[in-house]
Amino acid sequence: MLETGTKAPDFELPDQNGKMHRLSDYAGKKVILYFYPKDNTPGCTKQACGFSERYPQFTEKGAVVLGVSKDTVASHKKFEEKYGLAFTLLADPERKVIEAYDVWKEKKNYGKVSMGVVRTTYLIDEKGIIIKANDKVKAADDPEKMLGEV
Repeated sequence: MLETGTKAPDFELPDQNGKMHRLSDYAGKKVILYFYPKDNTPGCTKQACGFSERYPQFTEKGAVVLGVSKDTVASHKKFEEKYGLAFTLLADPERKVIEAYDVWKEKKNYGKVSMGVVRTTYLIDEKGIIIKANDKVKAADDPEKMLGEV
């Protein structure tokens, strides 16, 4: 996990519609950049729907929400349409940004060890500095918690 007070690495990734986004596109706004393991899984769906429900409140506070996983653009599109998500999902199948943000880690699940995305949320300020970093994310609670941090 990257430390608070450090400059957030810039990146370029496609969204669920294939449009490219850079972190630098959002200079002047707060960015909630959250990394999640997989589209259409129970925890990830709860987290995404929570951010979507609160999206108007985030925009009122001058913040944007960007969700990142290693799923494809097509997978993100289906996920967005299925749940009517109101924010941007970024596809990182090559894990460039996932690794730049240090969220690709060894995970243990029922005694089995594998590599995967550790659910992590960063709050990045208007100048591109990480002001909050949380890798102990509870999917259902994260959107409300982050709304309080913005």
